[in-house]
Amino acid sequence: MSWTTPDLCDQFPDVQVAEPVFRGYGGNIAFAGQAVTVKCVDDNSRVRELAATPGEGRVIVVDGGGSLRRALLGDQIAANAVKHGWSGFLIFGCVRDVEALATLPLGVQALASHPMKTEKRGLGDVEVPVAFAGLSIRPGDWIYADANGVIVAKSRLL
Repeated sequence: MSWTTPDLCDQFPDVQVAEPVFRGYGGNIAFAGQAVTVKCVDDNSRVRELAATPGEGRVIVVDGGGSLRRALLGDQIAANAVKHGWSGFLIFGCVRDVEALATLPLGVQALASHPMKTEKRGLGDVEVPVAFAGLSIRPGDWIYADANGVIVAKSRLL
């Protein structure tokens, strides 16, 4: 990547900056792309479905309500996302299989790790506005994440 989030913040001071609650889990420390949003709590059915569609370099943004009870992403869904060309995940919730996630060419930012998978009940909303960690994200917004943090812009910055 030819950018860092601090440099982007300096150059574009109107970007939204996430509260520093996320931790990197993916093999790609820095990642960027347009947001495809999912709102779900303790059920990753929609996340699994999205990861199996063409990613085109986009980022799956998951509003898991900040739940620390279940993992919304694991190695199988993440590997499928890589296969389908997704850039990464921003998850307001947990992930699991962290050793495997770290080997994948995928960006993953989440709150924490948790070993328990979700129940698949087919719940969740896709392509809806979400808000968490001081961010307000609409489908199509641009996500930029690296070891320094996560920022959101209404349009592509670089």
